[in-house]
Amino acid sequence: MRRYLVVANQTLGGSHLVDAVRARLRTGPSRFHVLVPASPSTIGRRGWRGRHKGVALRRLRSALDRFRELGVDADGEVGDHRPMDAIDDALRDGGPFDEIIISTLPRGRSRWLKHDLAHRVEAAYGVPVTHVEGQPEPVGIGSPPSSA
Repeated sequence: MRRYLVVANQTLGGSHLVDAVRARLRTGPSRFHVLVPASPSTIGRRGWRGRHKGVALRRLRSALDRFRELGVDADGEVGDHRPMDAIDDALRDGGPFDEIIISTLPRGRSRWLKHDLAHRVEAAYGVPVTHVEGQPEPVGIGSPPSSA
C-alpha cells in the first residue's frame, strides 16, 4: 500500500487536491495522512496559536470528511505553524511516505512558494514532492485566511 502525506491549509478544500488524490487512488491501494500546519493569517500574530489551530482543525475535519466520502483511507493532524517543522514532525512520527503532496495558493499569493517549501522538503527528505496550486476555501469552511 502506498502512503501519501498531503500538506495544505487554506487550499485544503479545492478540487485540485481531490483530483490529485483520485489520481493516486487509480494507481492502487493508498493511504493518506493530511497535515494542516496551523499557519498565522493576515489577521495578525497576537493570539494566533489557539485561533489558528482551531481553524486548521476545522479544515482538517472537513477535508477528512470529503476524502472519506470518496472512499479514501485517510487520517490527519494539525501541525506546527511553520510548515517545514510540521512536515518534519509528520515524517518523524508517521513516516515513511512514498510521496508528499503540497497544496498552495497560486504564485504571488503563497508564502509557502515564496519560501520554496516544495523544493526544500524534497531536498531535505529525499521523498518525491508534488506541488499543486489551488484557490482558497470559501469563507466559512476554514476562515480566516492563512498562508498555505
